[in-house]
Order: sequence, then C-alpha cells, then structure tokens
Amino acid sequence: MSARALDEKLTVAEVITDLKVAPSTFYRWRQLGKAPRSIKLPNGDVRIRRSEYERWLAEREDAA
Repeated sequence: MSARALDEKLTVAEVITDLKVAPSTFYRWRQLGKAPRSIKLPNGDVRIRRSEYERWLAEREDAA
C-alpha cells in the first residue's frame, strides 16, 4: 500500500461499514477511548487516518 493510501482519511461511515458495527457502538468506543484515534474537523465531522485504523485493528488481533 502506498504512503498516500495509508494517509487516506476515512469517514466514520466507512469505518463502521468495514467493521459492521452500529454508529452508536463506534461513538461509545470513542467516548470510552477504545476507538482508533481520530481527527475532529472544525465542522464537527470526524476522520480516521487509514494508517491509524490499520494499526488499531492489528492491535486487536488474537495472538496465534
């Protein structure tokens, strides 16, 4: 994956679609500090860097 793709900003809708969770679940995770680090834009929208999302997912993988 290119550096540009890793720096892509994902919307909350894209993340919850990928994870197959409800928006309320994702926002609860954010409130509890358990969601991937995000960027809050001045208009209130939230974005997640793809690299941060991938790191967050990797941390949650079961150890084999």
